[in-house]
Amino acid sequence: MKVWIDGRVLDAGEARIPVTDHGFLYGDGVFEGMRLYAGRLFRLEDHLRRLATSARCIGMPLPGGLDALRRAVVSTCRAFGEDDAYIRLIVSRGDGPLGVDPCCCPEPRIVCIVDQVALFPAEKLHGGLALRTASWRRPAADMLDPRVKSLNYLNNSLAKRVARLAGADEALLLNTHGMVAEASVANVFVVQAGVLRTPPATDGALPGITRATLLELAAREGIPTEERTLGRYDLLEADEVFLCGSGAEVVAVSRFDGEAIGKVGPGPVTAQLAEAFDAYAREVGTPIR
Repeated sequence: MKVWIDGRVLDAGEARIPVTDHGFLYGDGVFEGMRLYAGRLFRLEDHLRRLATSARCIGMPLPGGLDALRRAVVSTCRAFGEDDAYIRLIVSRGDGPLGVDPCCCPEPRIVCIVDQVALFPAEKLHGGLALRTASWRRPAADMLDPRVKSLNYLNNSLAKRVARLAGADEALLLNTHGMVAEASVANVFVVQAGVLRTPPATDGALPGITRATLLELAAREGIPTEERTLGRYDLLEADEVFLCGSGAEVVAVSRFDGEAIGKVGPGPVTAQLAEAFDAYAREVGTPIR
């Protein structure tokens, strides 16, 4: 693992932040999860634009602007030295006195972490995940807009805990109306009668960059797509269910709330899109060298 912090790239064991950092104290900050494929940063500019929007939504300036963030990501990836990696780019509110007031923090802090990540073991990627509906609901946009990728992931973490204690691999979060938002760290897709469907952002789903890429690739592959409100019924009725995200990539769901979904492992549409995504991700992107 390599870490950019305060303008330097360090080994993980050397990286430190003060306990007075408001990202640590109050979850006050934003982040992006990204991928490096074949030495290319996948949709880097899209990630940076989304981070900038998240920062603007919480009234936090980006020190050095997008150029500084871009340099931090590229430098850390180069120091890591591998062609495939996961990147976590964080901008916290920075150091400040005790107390929640964000106006007391003079300078936000940039942290970039580059390492390998495996959210699920290989056998789960082959055989499919068990997904469980969590009792925790996704807050509505007038509470905290889920499109802001803030450092406060307690809602997601508690949902994941419920699923893991129930013996499942991943949690499904519903919104306050009882409709599907997303998984704890991934977007949700279903395949019904050959149509690929996913919840809209207005239902509490993060408009994920992997999600957007898959919708684009589905159009190229001739797979009809819809963004529409989904309920638990739609997952139980589906021929295929899969999750996607920068960390998860594309992974099939084989069981939902104890019921089997389609075949064991990726169905034909899931497999087709996963293959198309892998090929596309390795052909495009920003070279780090």
